[in-house]
Amino acid sequence: MFITLLVVDFIVSFAVCFIVARVFRTPVSKIMQRLIAEDISHAWSKYLMFAIYVVGISGGVRIWDLEKYINPVKTGDAVLELTTDRWVLEIYRTIIGTLQSNAWMLLVFFVFALLAYVIVKGLELRKEHAPR
Repeated sequence: MFITLLVVDFIVSFAVCFIVARVFRTPVSKIMQRLIAEDISHAWSKYLMFAIYVVGISGGVRIWDLEKYINPVKTGDAVLELTTDRWVLEIYRTIIGTLQSNAWMLLVFFVFALLAYVIVKGLELRKEHAPR
């Protein structure tokens, strides 16, 4: 039963990451094209999409938290049983964990992208007003 929960958590987390990656693919590509040279912006966009999956799945499938269904919480206690209520709770935790991990990663990306945009824009303005 534990293996089934692990596989279902992985599939749910992957599906959530797929949706997040689809939603943010265009904005990330446009930001990368604006900030980075055209020839490598595509590679960086692909890397960020890969990072969405890695960060989202690792945040959604919490192995250390699922161990409670294999090992007892305290020595001498019984192992927790996977009931329908616990399945629903674990799936909910997977969705929330995946979204939370992706939200933090994308927040960090967009903050650095905003800083880079301000720097690039400042350099462009300086170049326009430079004496010729």
